[in-house]
Amino acid sequence: MTIQWFPGHMAKAKREVQEKLKLVDFVIELVDARAPFSSQNPMLHQILNQKPKMYVLMKSDLADPAYTAKWLNYYKEKNIPAVAVDVSKKQDIEQVISSAKEMSKEKMERLKRKGIRPRPARAMIIGIPNVGKSTLINRLAQRKIAKTGDRPGVTTAQQWIKVKKDFELLDTPGILWPKFEDEIVGLRLAAIGTIKDQILPTEEVALFILNYLTENYYSSLQTRFQVEEEYADVHQLMEAIGHLRGCIETGGHINLEKTADVIIRDLRDGKIGRITLESPE
Repeated sequence: MTIQWFPGHMAKAKREVQEKLKLVDFVIELVDARAPFSSQNPMLHQILNQKPKMYVLMKSDLADPAYTAKWLNYYKEKNIPAVAVDVSKKQDIEQVISSAKEMSKEKMERLKRKGIRPRPARAMIIGIPNVGKSTLINRLAQRKIAKTGDRPGVTTAQQWIKVKKDFELLDTPGILWPKFEDEIVGLRLAAIGTIKDQILPTEEVALFILNYLTENYYSSLQTRFQVEEEYADVHQLMEAIGHLRGCIETGGHINLEKTADVIIRDLRDGKIGRITLESPE
């Protein structure tokens, strides 16, 4: 199944990214640490061409640390700068700044050799919706500049932001690509809240989550939902969770939509545990 999704403001944002790219020295792409591959934007990769780039793995406090280490090693092997960030930790914010300085070091030295007074390094910060871009920018700038929210699409225009004297950031709206050819990519992004909940049926997303957790994090699943027995399939498991959580309608039927909301919200909030939905392998 191909999932279509491309509102008009995202098409406009894509054009603006193309136009402003020549103004920056490098690009900082934010991805979600729980799905670093699925949350990269392949459409932006075509636009960025040869621009130097670093990755910031956001929401690392919600991701499985063992998998985060694997992802950082994967980028290191490809010679791509990457850092994992929990925005509540000052040392993680400082690591982003020091990595950004390193990215611009060569260019600044080139300007010095030419007798040109070095200017602040300029970076474009990009990422898909709801990856935590506005929160990171506010932490980098040490003041509230960008709007934040727990839903996709809060940032709607580009703006320049000074980060100390070290570099300037060009903020951009979160941009999704026109369609997800791979259904699993769409389901991962729906699970972590990147695409609006209306795009995919919540029950389908919850069943995907349960299937993945059963195969990879079964003890965390059991602990969170107090599921004691094993079930033949994830549909039965979902019904059991609905029963345990009191998602019951008149007549004793399980309200599957309400149950699905519980499962999805618990995953997004980290209540099931620190979960990563894909590995570099």
